[in-house]
Amino acid sequence: MPKNSLNVSLKGADDIFSTEESRQEQQREQVQQIPIGELFPFKNHPFKVLDDESMQRTVESMEQYGVLSPLIARPRPEGGYEIISGHRRQHAAQLAGLDALPVIVRQMDDDAAVLLMVDSNLQRENILPSERAFAYKMKLEALKNQGARSDLTSAQLGRKLETADIVGQESGDSRNQVRRFIRLTNLVPELLDMVDEKKIAFNPAVELSYLDESQQRDFFEAMNDTQNAPSLSQAQRLKKLAQEGHFSYDVAFAVMGEEKKDELDKVVIKNDTLRKYFPRSYTPKQMEDTIIKLLEQWQRKQQRQNER
Repeated sequence: MPKNSLNVSLKGADDIFSTEESRQEQQREQVQQIPIGELFPFKNHPFKVLDDESMQRTVESMEQYGVLSPLIARPRPEGGYEIISGHRRQHAAQLAGLDALPVIVRQMDDDAAVLLMVDSNLQRENILPSERAFAYKMKLEALKNQGARSDLTSAQLGRKLETADIVGQESGDSRNQVRRFIRLTNLVPELLDMVDEKKIAFNPAVELSYLDESQQRDFFEAMNDTQNAPSLSQAQRLKKLAQEGHFSYDVAFAVMGEEKKDELDKVVIKNDTLRKYFPRSYTPKQMEDTIIKLLEQWQRKQQRQNER
């Protein structure tokens, strides 16, 4: 054999298969025990982690059985891991006093992480309107960044699908309903909280989302002063007045102070008017109780005068 010929050595079968096995093992996702202090919430996570009865049951379960379902997280450039799925479990684990959690670590870009984070949380039974609103918005933006196809045709509807269709498919919402939910993200926090608390209905809230921030705060004040929740027709009128440049606090107060069919016996007193007669520390409930007591005293006095 010539001296300059290549010396090729063939690997044995065991080497070939062991190399392939180790390669698959590296690719296979494994559950790791990650210290709880190294887990951080997803940036702009739209889902609220509440210390409610459901959370307490989760804590009790973890104290008894541990964490049954691993979290999903991705490495952070600055160290530690960003939670993609499992924010409630992490909070419950903290309350239960656990030091580490089972975690599946995945390498994911921002858009893929958003999609997984949103989809895993939308499976929950009770989703607040604000949570669904911001989740839909994040998913829509992530799909657009990924270049989601919009040339697909729906067999049932006979039309091309838009990104909003794709967002709502798994949740059973139409493209219009997805867009209406996303409108809620334009509400100031005070109004959005009232939607979550069911003090403002969904449809009026969508109409109010077209008011700018200053107009929304004027409306919020007028709503508090009249102690009235907006009907759909009132919200639509306020939206139209704002678009025509005729919106103001006084206008909002006038609209919100109108008598409704189910409120013909209701008396409206502006909050500013009442505040003149009460200490600053008084809550609306304390003011109401005091007024009722004074009216009862006045009524008894009137009765005594009539008996003379």
